[in-house]
Amino acid sequence: MTIHAITSRDNAHYKELKQLASSAQARRKAGQSLLDGVHLCKTWLQETGFPLLCIVGERALQNSEVQEIVQRCEQGNARVISLSDALFTPLSQVENGIDLLFLISTPAPALSSHLSLSAVLLDQVQDPGNLGSIMRSAAAAGIKQIFCGNGTTQAWSPKVLRAGMGAHFVLDIFENVDLAALIASSHIDVVATSSHTDQVLYDLDLSRPVAWLFGHEGQGVDPALLAAASHRIAIPHLGNVESLNVAASAAVCFFEQVRQLTRR
Repeated sequence: MTIHAITSRDNAHYKELKQLASSAQARRKAGQSLLDGVHLCKTWLQETGFPLLCIVGERALQNSEVQEIVQRCEQGNARVISLSDALFTPLSQVENGIDLLFLISTPAPALSSHLSLSAVLLDQVQDPGNLGSIMRSAAAAGIKQIFCGNGTTQAWSPKVLRAGMGAHFVLDIFENVDLAALIASSHIDVVATSSHTDQVLYDLDLSRPVAWLFGHEGQGVDPALLAAASHRIAIPHLGNVESLNVAASAAVCFFEQVRQLTRR
């Protein structure tokens, strides 16, 4: 294996990596993201291709799985660098993991002019764990498009990537989208969840494409967007709780659609 070792904190390339690891603004400006850990890196290789750069901690070079990943990167002419544990630690948010990172160009698909396929619209969803979980559930349900409105947390941040568990790589993800304009031009029904409606999820015909609209963890969907939706539905529950977590609500909705699409 041909691996270039970086040994100094003053190395210019290392400083750039530290910026990307810690700053959403730096990632947006560079159009690049960091994939942290073996699972995400392996999934990227399987679903997408080679990284711009493979970054390995010295101890991780003894790991057979990491050795295989490094060899595949070299076969694809991707550059590989190694870092001491002290240098690697500031780049990673994974505790007790295997020290492996990929630097990638953040995918930027062309924005659709209108909605025609089942999709997810997210209005100011701010918790990274919720966003990643919604993406993971959407991918599992066969939904391909995620539209993140202004105020939604950065989709390609390290925490969202970890929660998504590789779902990012099979989705078309659009950020900073004007959701009002998108809803206005939609060719399919837009379904929003709300606790202030009598229409129930299970009474809705979901045997066709729909766009699911979910909102802020505390405030829900913006009233103007809610009014623009084709349907406002509630998820019935028996327990003495006011509502479900947004990621749980999304999973329930997605798999009710799966149930209707797959029933015989």
